[in-house]
Amino acid sequence: MSHVQEPSVPVAPTWARSATAAAVARGTTRLLQALGCTTLCELGLPSGRRADIVALGRTGELWIVEVKSSIADFQADNKWRDYHRHCDRLFFATAPEVPLTIFPETAGLIVADRFGGQLVREAPEHRLPAATRRAMTLRFVRAAAHRLQALLDPTAPAGESGADLFGPGGLEGPAI
Repeated sequence: MSHVQEPSVPVAPTWARSATAAAVARGTTRLLQALGCTTLCELGLPSGRRADIVALGRTGELWIVEVKSSIADFQADNKWRDYHRHCDRLFFATAPEVPLTIFPETAGLIVADRFGGQLVREAPEHRLPAATRRAMTLRFVRAAAHRLQALLDPTAPAGESGADLFGPGGLEGPAI
């Protein structure tokens, strides 16, 4: 008798509660793809945080993009300060109506809507140590493969909790 695990419902992105944030995320991933990057949304980081968007460039460069849909959204959250440890470049992505002066100069800046985005300010580069780059690249690749497999066979038994790939709570998200 085989035990078939019920399909798990992937956690909705943090911006699922905001149409503006969803539009910014969509436009940002389109821009990043046009720049030659492959993107993953909602990637769990070794620190336990979850990055909104992680981009992997053609040469292995890793970017993290934090989506902010409003001034209040930016002011309510400082977790992005931890992201420098996990990427070569850190960006904020926001909607056209959000004042750009609220974002720190220590990060790049993208303005996006649901159709695309524009790179307004390049992010300063701070190259990751080789071991960290390898760990983050493996995390990215494994998460992408795990997500593809879940789409191809949603009822397959999970080989691991997914917490290391998707952040706290694995595919189901954090316990509330």
